[in-house]
Amino acid sequence: MTRPSPTQVIYLSVADLDRSSHMRTHHQRSWLLVLAVLSILFLLFYQTRLSRLEAAARPCVTEAELLIRSTVERLPLKNLTDVERDRLSQLLAQLSDELSTRNSTWTSPPPPERPIYIITPTYPRPEQVPELIRMSQTLLHVKGVHWLVVEDAENRTESVTHLLARSGISHDHLLAPMPNIYKTKKGAKPRGVSNRNRGLSWLRANATTGVFFFADDDNTYDLRLFEELRSVRVLGMWPVGLVTYTGLSSPVVEGGELKGFYDGWVGGRQFPVDMAGFGVSVDFLMQRPGAEMPYRPGYEEDGFLKSLKPFDLSEIELKADNCTKILVWHTQTKKNKPAKPLNMTKFANSNIVQLNLQITVENTRRP
Repeated sequence: MTRPSPTQVIYLSVADLDRSSHMRTHHQRSWLLVLAVLSILFLLFYQTRLSRLEAAARPCVTEAELLIRSTVERLPLKNLTDVERDRLSQLLAQLSDELSTRNSTWTSPPPPERPIYIITPTYPRPEQVPELIRMSQTLLHVKGVHWLVVEDAENRTESVTHLLARSGISHDHLLAPMPNIYKTKKGAKPRGVSNRNRGLSWLRANATTGVFFFADDDNTYDLRLFEELRSVRVLGMWPVGLVTYTGLSSPVVEGGELKGFYDGWVGGRQFPVDMAGFGVSVDFLMQRPGAEMPYRPGYEEDGFLKSLKPFDLSEIELKADNCTKILVWHTQTKKNKPAKPLNMTKFANSNIVQLNLQITVENTRRP
């Protein structure tokens, strides 16, 4: 048999009382109506409290029952007939029973996920928005993530701003143009360094706990990586698949212990690892106020990890099943020239105008 809801019981009880109230005064009917309304409001309030995350403290149903009963005791009920009094008692009993049932089945919400901060350096180019769309679709599946998208530009790219807002992912859209001294320097450029250091300064100003990860916008991420990352307590490392001739960058593990590093190019680095091959605890970063990435092409990862010292190699947490699984791939999208200008005269009154705004980038390419 289907049990009526408390709201239905209240409605039926009030209707029955009204049909049997020919000798009751208008004043008494009003009080009973107020009681019914208070009861309904209480149930609505109670359901709302349960639906909120901040209701981690169990709602006090006992106090609510006492409030309702004390209200009833103050009502002028001495002139009620026995039938009406019985109806009111049934109402209160059913309401109390419903509250007790809800109270017994209520469970506290799970603890919040440990925050993951994703620092993604990017810059205006034809591939930028498609890369970020693809990455956003991955991050949508990750709980407790905050995405720091940091552009190497003087102004925010409007299409990126819209993309981030539309994604629904918790984020900050930051700017960190490369210093001119490095832009004009001949040879390799320290790309992404200003972006990542800007992300570190944001963490120091806004984060209190969690873990962070430098995640380029052109990489490919297995969702399992993020749960490995979430468990990092100090400094975690894992293999990175390289879609290049060298094929792999990884810690070398023997008997469950870190013995060294495998990488296609060592170059005298103490930590020859890929940028996507490690994650760091926010708490650990806070203990290293001078930690930052150097403007030295090819040695960015090594320099940053050195700046986190002192730490012992035994403190490095070997993730991805003792570094036996590749959960992130360092892929690179083919570089393309900016799209040629579209004929805005011929298509001035068509949808091409709006589409043109989504593919056009700055005329000047990065140095």
